[in-house]
Order: sequence, then structure tokens, then C-alpha cells
Amino acid sequence: MIEITRFLYETKYIYLDVEDLNLKKIFLYLFIASVGLSALIGIGVILFGKQGEFETMVMLTALTVTVTSILGLSCGAFLDTGRGRVIPYTGIVLALISAAMWIYLIWNGTVHNDLYVKSLMSATLLSASCSHISLISLAKLDKRFLWSRYAIHAAVWSLTAYLLFLIWNPKWVDEQVSGRIIGVMSIIVAALTVVTPVFHKLSHKETSVAEIDAEILALRGRLAQLEADRETLVSSSIDQ
Repeated sequence: MIEITRFLYETKYIYLDVEDLNLKKIFLYLFIASVGLSALIGIGVILFGKQGEFETMVMLTALTVTVTSILGLSCGAFLDTGRGRVIPYTGIVLALISAAMWIYLIWNGTVHNDLYVKSLMSATLLSASCSHISLISLAKLDKRFLWSRYAIHAAVWSLTAYLLFLIWNPKWVDEQVSGRIIGVMSIIVAALTVVTPVFHKLSHKETSVAEIDAEILALRGRLAQLEADRETLVSSSIDQ
């Protein structure tokens, strides 16, 4: 029974690693391809001194893919830790949706649908917030620094909620009040974002007994799987 439990435990984590690795590879390849395409167009403009409407739309599309890839890689990095799935998966889905909407806007000109514009801005904002939180969540913090994680969650989501409220209720936009509120909240988010890597560095690197036991269990399960694979290969070679 113990061996079965170990096998299921290890199989689960192997599956998650492969899944997350594929996601990161997809966004990494998209990022490389979009950057390469943008570079080629830029070189072409410099050499031939001509950039028409088509070249501009292609470059904007490549830029959209680049930004989407960065957002996806940020979420994929947090997925790789196995410490969260809802926020990174939500960020990836919203990044893809916003990318598709931006590309449609680029190739179809101006959209006079107010609902479309508000949905586009909302999806873009939420995907950026999820990516931000995913990157911040990569930090491993001691208990004495955990307050900063809760604080940045509160700050990021409060700022996101306020911006979403303004997007869907533009009549509440005020140059004085809205600008000050957004400015103050943005400074708080920036400050917490900057200190998080510092707190990560200052946190103890000591591992708890439970974490060590879990890692040992995973390694034993992986070792048992490798031994079984080796025996299968040896048996196959003997039969041949």
C-alpha cells in the first residue's frame, strides 16, 4: 500500500511537471518567434526605409504575441512550483483572450463597440495582475515576512478592482481624485514588489522536516519508477 501511494504521489508530480514544462515551452517559442519577427521587420525598415500599413500591423501583432508570451511565462513559472494553479491558469487564459482581441483590433481597424473595448481592457488588466502575482508568489518567505505577501495581494487586487470599476463606469473618472488614488495605490504595489525579493533573500533557507520527508518520498518514488523502467528495458532486450 505504501509503495502504491508513493507511486501515485510521484506520478502526479511528474504529470504536473510535464504539463507545466509544455506550457512554458509554448510561450517561450512564441516569445522567440515574435521577437525575431519584430527584429526582421525593424531591419527591413532600416535597410529599405519603407514601412507601410501592412508592416505596421505585422509588427504590432508580433508585439502583442511578445507581451502575451511574457505574461504566459510569468504564470508558467509559478505553475512550476506546484504552489498554485487558479491564478496562473486564469492569467494564461485571459492573456490568450486579450491577445486574440488585440490582434482582431489591429487587423480590423477601429472598433466602435464600447462593450468590446471594455472587455478588452478588462482581460488585459486581469492577465497582467495575475502574472504580477504569479511572479511575486515565487518568493519563499519566512513567517516574519509573510505579511508582505498578503499585503501585495491586497494592494494588487484593490488597484485592479478600482481600475476595472473605472473602465466599466467612466462617469466616475475624476482627474484629481482618480489620479491620486491610482497614484497612491501604484506606489504601494511598487514598494511591496521591490521589497519582496529582499525579504526572499533574508528568509532562512532552512527546510522543515515535513518538506524533507516529502522530498525523500518523491525521490524514492521516482527511483522505484526508474528501476521498473530499467527492468522493462532489460527484459525487452533479452527477449529480442
